[in-house]
Amino acid sequence: MLTYHYVARNSKTGEKISSDVQAESEQVAAKLIRQEGLAPLEITLKDGGGSGLIARIKNRISAKDKILFSRQLATLINAGLPLVQSLRSVGDQTDNKAFKNVINHVISDVEAGTTLSIALSRHPSVFDQIYISLIAAGETSGTLDKSLERLALQQEKDAELLSKVRGAMIYPLIVILVMFAVIGFMIVQVLPQVKVLYEGMQGAELPLITKVLLAISDFTIKFWWLVIAMLAFAAFGMSRWARTLGGKQIVDQLKMKIWPVGPLFMKMYMARFARTATTLVASGVPLIQVLEITARSINNVHIEKSIHNAIEKVKGGKSLSESITNDPHFLSLVPDMLKIGEQSGAIEQMLSKTADYYEKEVDTQVKTISTIIEPVLMVILGVVAFIIVAAVLLPIYGLAGKSVV
Repeated sequence: MLTYHYVARNSKTGEKISSDVQAESEQVAAKLIRQEGLAPLEITLKDGGGSGLIARIKNRISAKDKILFSRQLATLINAGLPLVQSLRSVGDQTDNKAFKNVINHVISDVEAGTTLSIALSRHPSVFDQIYISLIAAGETSGTLDKSLERLALQQEKDAELLSKVRGAMIYPLIVILVMFAVIGFMIVQVLPQVKVLYEGMQGAELPLITKVLLAISDFTIKFWWLVIAMLAFAAFGMSRWARTLGGKQIVDQLKMKIWPVGPLFMKMYMARFARTATTLVASGVPLIQVLEITARSINNVHIEKSIHNAIEKVKGGKSLSESITNDPHFLSLVPDMLKIGEQSGAIEQMLSKTADYYEKEVDTQVKTISTIIEPVLMVILGVVAFIIVAAVLLPIYGLAGKSVV
């Protein structure tokens, strides 16, 4: 997250105001300024903030930082310390300079009379809608310390879940990268050397596969800069496309359907839905608001759409379990457990058990994928190795056969 200095005009009084704002980009900073009823005239990145990827890494606020912030603040408030003093104490113990800067801005806003939830909402790149809603609910009910404890638990569970999913993806990614590195080495280093040998074979007719690989090798060596540019452009284009609505719809659909990661992502989404809903319901957030916030936290456009459809049905008088029954984007256990919770008046407990179940299922699915993916990747590596070896050796065997005849 970056710090921007801005000059803006108050749309009501016409007064010019100069201040700082925390945001992940200049566009987000402008949006935050307008939300304050100001018209931005000038927005500049403060010195020392840096820019681009280096700045993002330097100013990164990790989930661990936010979990520690929530737990420490909950402990201090529960001990009876005033909010501002608790925030100062937590800020002093924070090693992350970017996060310390955010906390100092929050302290200034709270001292000026702003509620903690509103002060935190001015830093949307750090505190998401779930965080803000739970803090607001805690302030309203007088249970801010309990809300912070629930937030810490929610963040820990979510971080653990993401860590397991990422862990399942690391091994195949490494193998694929190694495979491409080996192919690149063969094309750039090995094939040019054996090409000299082929040229000395009088009357040798090269197989098609050898001709294709030699053509690729020649092109890569002569136009290496073009190959790198094409790969970079393709990566950039795919990244931008995946962020568009159409691209995200396709990517999110693949996440749920493609083998073998589809079941893993579906269980992760169900665990996230149930855990987030549990935390919000336990804090007294109204059901419609629970669903709206949960929809934004899922990070899948298809499940988000299904939740919004469920919201309309709930507004029309249907129960939540009935609203998501037979929805292809929800696994059957979720509406079944919700129905039991609605009938027994224990929705929070049933959602919590559902979250626990799917979090364990994610762990099991990760182990299953690790077991399946290894032989699959070995087969792929074997096929690639066979193609390259065949391209190199087939001409030699062909010439040897002619010599024998």
